This record gives sequence, structure tokens and C-alpha cells, in this order.
Amino acid sequence: MAVAAGRAWGSRAMEAAAGSCWAPLPAWRELLRGLLLAVLAVGCCRGNSVERKIYIPLNKTAPCVRLLNATHQIGCQSSISGDTGVIHVVEKEEDLKWVLADGPHPPYMILLDGNLFNRRVMLQLKGTSRVSGLAVAVAKPSPPQGFSPGLKCPNDGFGVYSKDYGPQFAHCNKTVWNPVGSGLSYEDFDFPIFLLEDANETQVIKQCYQDHNVPREGSVPEYPLCAMQLFSHMHAVTSTVTCMRRSSLQSTFSINPEIVCDPLLDYNVWSTLQPINSSGKVDPEKEVIIVATRIDSHSFFWNIAPGAESAVSSFVTHLAAAEAVHKASDINSLQRNIMFTFFQGETFDYIGSSRMVYDMEKDKFPLRLDNIHSFVELNQVALRNDSVLWMHTDPISRMNESVEAQVKNLLDTLSDSSAGANVTLQEAGYSQPLPPSSFQRFLRARHIPGVVLTDHKTAFQNRYYQSMYDTPENIRMQYPEGLSPEEMLEYVTDTAKVSRMLYGFLIKMNNSWFQSIIKPDIKGILGDVPQHYVAVSSPVNTTYLVQYVLANLTGTVVNLTKEECLNPEKTPSSEKEMYEYAWVQGSLDPNSTSRVPYCVRSTVRLSKALSPAFELRQWGSTEYSTWTESRWKEIRARIFLVASKELEIITLVVGIAILIISLLATYFINAKADVLFSIPRDPGAVAY
Repeated sequence: MAVAAGRAWGSRAMEAAAGSCWAPLPAWRELLRGLLLAVLAVGCCRGNSVERKIYIPLNKTAPCVRLLNATHQIGCQSSISGDTGVIHVVEKEEDLKWVLADGPHPPYMILLDGNLFNRRVMLQLKGTSRVSGLAVAVAKPSPPQGFSPGLKCPNDGFGVYSKDYGPQFAHCNKTVWNPVGSGLSYEDFDFPIFLLEDANETQVIKQCYQDHNVPREGSVPEYPLCAMQLFSHMHAVTSTVTCMRRSSLQSTFSINPEIVCDPLLDYNVWSTLQPINSSGKVDPEKEVIIVATRIDSHSFFWNIAPGAESAVSSFVTHLAAAEAVHKASDINSLQRNIMFTFFQGETFDYIGSSRMVYDMEKDKFPLRLDNIHSFVELNQVALRNDSVLWMHTDPISRMNESVEAQVKNLLDTLSDSSAGANVTLQEAGYSQPLPPSSFQRFLRARHIPGVVLTDHKTAFQNRYYQSMYDTPENIRMQYPEGLSPEEMLEYVTDTAKVSRMLYGFLIKMNNSWFQSIIKPDIKGILGDVPQHYVAVSSPVNTTYLVQYVLANLTGTVVNLTKEECLNPEKTPSSEKEMYEYAWVQGSLDPNSTSRVPYCVRSTVRLSKALSPAFELRQWGSTEYSTWTESRWKEIRARIFLVASKELEIITLVVGIAILIISLLATYFINAKADVLFSIPRDPGAVAY
């Protein structure tokens, strides 16, 4: 279109010149303007092509992002325009010498072998200006010595033990639960760190390094050199107090507020064995046993949280137990109701459980704390030794005679229930404190008899707690070679439902079973690789799937039309206050490509998992979690060849010189336009 416009303007200019002794100057300007627009149009069309020839984007990466709490910030970030450095591959610690001292082309962008991604190496890199960023290659197999970037004492300061309650157990004085924890996730780095998820992209970087950056015969590598650029600039700084105050001021006084951080939040999933009125309050004399677990995990990198042992093993066991209890024949004769609870955000100082306790105390939940008879929690349970699960209790509350009697009864009941099963339950010991668990938040509010079940008596069995290596291989999940995804889904290793759930939550969410049990309008949540990070947009896919799997396992298919299922209040017999209704996709019809949807009735509900600190606007709270996640503009990574500084300066100077010459030439041409562009008079013409 721009070319056609240029031609039109040019033809009009020529016509003006032919009809007059002097060509009007504006016509020539229009001609030049038309040609310029044509050139710009072509340049715009070719710009992306030029960029693709210069840069190789890295599409399968995960960044380290900035998180903040009441007192400080953790994580990583780049400068606002991204950070660039010459690539150097570090596969053994001796390779660091080139980066830290010998290399002549700092700053360096390090491609770090996953086995060297540890606290000792990272603190060396953190203390130098010769490093501009880091790309971490996944170690395969997982580091045999273990790798946990979490804390040695998870959620320290937000559990039940403190200087006022069991001070001998506070700060893990009695038991260090995560001895391999390096605390790396809780450090603050002023350069970007990315995880390379694709081995092919890692190989591309290494090949570029081999071709351009490796010294030849002892000489310094010559330009052009292979470089990497990482973009992960974070908007929030200092602490949650600072970033929330700034966001609040923006929201108050700005028409277009710029929010710089968001609280970590999601929803807890809960249901009851016998239906209760969700809009009312349970009678004080009615007792409920809470069975609980967590459904979130974390690692050093954003949204990389497989959590096989730290979360999935326990909530899958919990889901299977809920199904078994619901299918028991004598549930109506039980003296007490059972509440199955799945807490979100527990990794970040017990977000979900502290919110449920808060809501119970403020009468914002159907149950009150007084309704709780006892508490049973499933923690990490997959890595059992000799099929033993350990029962942990709180030694401080057991000093109360009434609580002690109830705890002993609970322990005896659990031990008896394991008789004849392939799992043995043993008490961890009266003097042993509770491991990090949601139950601790309930104990902070009230002395409740309770037991936490784990696969460890003292320190965690899990050597990859809160890390990217807490994968299916960590809990010894294996499939025969050559199976298709659908065959793996149906492959039975223990019980069919447990195997399918482990496959769906650990290997492939987008499978035929999960597709059949969710609502049509949320089918987009089914990504390929499951991750269990709590995030800031809610509900996340894990929450949705736990909700619908629980409804599928414990609910009932009812004969309602789509309209009746979506609007149960219009059906008098629906008991909307007692049940939740969901119109799900259903399985594929064997004789067609369409699905057979149906309506499921269950007692499964969601409750908010947002820390009370944000409800109360107490952003500096030490009672409740205050974790927020910084916002950012873009996250991306790319590699390219970079020229020497000298060549860049020469190119810049030559460019400036050409620009000045062009401007001078344009000025003189414009000044002499009446001479340069005049048409000579016809010598035969006579003037009178």
C-alpha cells in the first residue's frame, strides 16, 4: 500500500513539473515522502526476519522471581533492560576460575551444570560483579547427595512452638527436619537466574559456546563471542510492607494504578462425609474429625513445583481415603462427621490453614473450633522404610490430662486400623515435637487432640524437599517402556484409582480421566506438566483438579438436566445449601467424537486461602503469613553473537558520521533546490 501511495504522489509531482516552468517544491517533497514511507513499510515487514537471524530465543525456561515478606525480599531479578554477558559453561568447580578471575571478557553469563547448583557455588557468584546472570541445566539423574533449596526448619516462627509454647522445640532445637536444606530459595540475588528445561536448548547453547568462546591453543577467544541475554526485571522491592503500601497508594490516587506486587493466594478444598449447611453454623454439640493435608509445593524457580513426595503423595492418599470412607456401608451410623480438608499455600507459612482457623474464630466458616473433636493430618508418606508410618503428636498439649486421654485413644484407634494392612503405624515418641504441619496452626488457637502421619520419625526422608527434583522418580514411580500416555494412565501398580491420580498429578494432567470429570468451561487448565505452586491467580489448576477429583470420588451422579444442574436453586429438592452441583464434560461417546456430560452432586466446596494479614491490612504481621510475589513486565531469554567493544564503538562512530554527512547533504540540497531541480527554458520560446 505504501508503494502504491508513493507512485501516486510521484505521478502528481511529474504532472506539475510538465505544466510549469518551475516545479513546485512541495511536489518533490511529496515524492520523497512517498518513497520514504515505502522504504519504512518494507523495513517493518523485514524487521522480525532480521531479529530472527540475530537472536535465538530460549522458549523452555523458568525464571527465579522475587518474593517478599514482612521483613525482606528473596529471589532474583535482571536490570530493567535485561542483563547480557558472554557465555561460559561451568561443568566442574575448576571452571569457575575463568569466570571469577581469569576471563578477559566480563561480565559472564554462566551455563551451570545442575550438580553445581548449590549454596557454596552460588554465594561465590553472588559476591562478584563479573557475573551478569545464570542459566541452570537440570541434572540428570538427580543429585545423589540430595538438593533442597528450602530451609532446614520449614515455616520457622509460624508454627505452634515459640518462646511461650514449648520453647525447647522452637526453631527446630530438638529436631532439624530438613537437614539438606540450604536456604538457597530464601537468598536475594541481584542478577537473573533461569532454569533450562529443554535439553535440546541446553545443547544449542553449549554448541554456540564451543564454536565461539572456547580458548584455542591457549589463546584468548576472539570476537564475535556467543552471549546470552536474560530479562526478568521485578517491580517490587524491599518488603511486603513497602510494595503493598505503594500499590495501595496507587489504587487510591491513580486512575490507572500500577500494582507492583500481589499476595500469594488460592482456595482450600474441603468436603464433609455427611452434608452440612454451608450458609449456616453447625450446632456446638456436633463434633467433627478433620482429616487434612496440603496440596502446594515450591522450588527455587517460578511455577516449577512437582512436589511428588512433599505434597502429591499425601493428597492422593487423602483422596483415596475419602473415597474409601464414603463407600463404607455404615457411615450413617457414625457418631461424628468427618471433614476432608486440602490446604493451599502451606509452603509459605501456612497460608491456607491459618486462614481457615481465622475464619472459624470469626464465625466466617460453617464450623467453629469448638466443633473439632480431633485432627488427623497426612504429611509426606511415600518414602516409607519397611512400610512404617510414624504417628507424631504434640508433647505440650498432652500434658493436659483430658487431651492426653483423647490422643491415646486416637493413637490406639489408628494402630488398630492398620492391623492386616500392608502399612504399620508406630508412635514417634512422647518427647518428639510435631513436624512442620497444618495441625500446628490449629494448636496455636486451641488444644486439639491430633496426630500427624509421616514416613519419617525424625528428619525428612525426602532429600529433594521443595526442589525441582521432587519428581515421580523420587517416589519410585516407574512404567514399562513403550507405553502410550493412555496406557500409562491405566497402568495399575497398586490400586487403579491411586495409580491414575498419581499419573494425572505428577506426569500428565491433560489425560482422558481428568478431561471427563471437569466442567467444560475450565478445560483450559489441563496443561501437560503438572506444577503445584500456589501463585497469585486463583484457583490454580491443582486446586480445580483436587476439587473435581474429590467430587468424582465421593459425589453422586444425579438425574438433572444441564439447566437444572447449573441452577439447582430452581429445583425444590436440590438442597442447595447442603450440596454443590457440577455439570461435567463426561467421557467420549464410543460411537462418536462428542462427550456424554452429566451432573455430579457432592459436598465439595472451596474456601479462601488468603492470609488474614491482607484482610487485616497488617502487612508487617508476625502472626500470619505475609508472602507476596512481585509483578514483572516480561520474562524471556535469548542467545546471540556479540561483537567487540572496539567494533561497536567504530560502528557507532561511522554511523554518527554518516548521519551528519546525510544531514549536511540534505541541507545543501534543500538550499539549492531551485537550481538543482529547475527545468531549462525552451530556447525556441519568445517572450513578448
